[in-house]
Amino acid sequence: MAEAAIRAGVEAYFGYPITPQTELLEWMAARMPELGRTFLQAESEVAAINMVYGAACTGARVMSSSSSPGVSLMMEGLSYIAGTELPVVLVDVVRGGPGLGNIAPSQGDYYQIVKGGGHGDYFPIVLAPSNVQEAIDLMVLSFDLAEKYRSLVFVMADGNVGQIMEPAELPPFQPLKTQYPDWAVRGAENREKHILSSIYIKPEDEEVTNYRLLERWHEIESNELRYKEYFLDDAEIVVIGFGTAGRVAFSAVRAARAQGIRVGLLRPITLRPFPSAQIAELSKTAKALLVVEMNSGQMLDDVQLAVAGHAPVDFYGRMGGMVPYQDEILAEIVRMAGEDIPLEGDPRRRWAQRVNYGRNGIK
Repeated sequence: MAEAAIRAGVEAYFGYPITPQTELLEWMAARMPELGRTFLQAESEVAAINMVYGAACTGARVMSSSSSPGVSLMMEGLSYIAGTELPVVLVDVVRGGPGLGNIAPSQGDYYQIVKGGGHGDYFPIVLAPSNVQEAIDLMVLSFDLAEKYRSLVFVMADGNVGQIMEPAELPPFQPLKTQYPDWAVRGAENREKHILSSIYIKPEDEEVTNYRLLERWHEIESNELRYKEYFLDDAEIVVIGFGTAGRVAFSAVRAARAQGIRVGLLRPITLRPFPSAQIAELSKTAKALLVVEMNSGQMLDDVQLAVAGHAPVDFYGRMGGMVPYQDEILAEIVRMAGEDIPLEGDPRRRWAQRVNYGRNGIK
């Protein structure tokens, strides 16, 4: 991911070490100075994100990376960046929590990242890779999206994606910028001063800014939705999962197909914007949906909102840095396929959330 960002033309990186993303920072520490670009290890995550804020005001391609509790420390700065309408990329390699938790893979940052953990009304783009190649490709895309919409873009990879090794192809080098946007702060010798800020003393001015951000978000929703579909043409059961959970779910879906079960998978790549309309359509023909996550059920909320009671929604989750196994998800699919799940009938049944947390958890 670090090398992909370099090849995408990142000009400055500011960060602080935290497992399981420190390899990204270490790679940047070697490569950025080698290429004559800016690298700085800050004294904290708070310092790092404010350095990103300042550098982004120049219109340069800038980024940081961290992991769950480190991102929590960055939230004030991220909200400033959103309010100032600056293009910034942040990689979050998610670990177990809450608190310091552990360094094992998790998806417990969904609320923090997807819903905008900072204060106020802002709408970050969130990309969720499920393998190394996708992480590389989304890394390149993230800078283009950030600049196109003057937006925060998060690449949210769980710790498994952050640590895994597999074959992948890196993109060609893009040339560094030679021209910068007309809003950038790069010296005002021959023009009026540019002032970039996130503070609007008058509520009327703040509201205008909020509406501008909202209109831009609607444009993003229309143009930047990304997801993958597998075996959905005749699926009676639809599995939904992202990142590593989605990848393991795909293996379980293929195994279930081999047993003759009509099951398919929808894997969101953009967690924001979220494929709500696609899930709503699937819920009209599917007998049931199964959400798989490495948390207690956070994307589950968005799926249930999209389904709006048209079909039962089941959930299978592992927490604390535990990754679900293929056979665990397959067992859930087999169980669901063996049940008589009517589309009509008791509304309590249709709205029910039947939860299964791991092998030793609550049922």
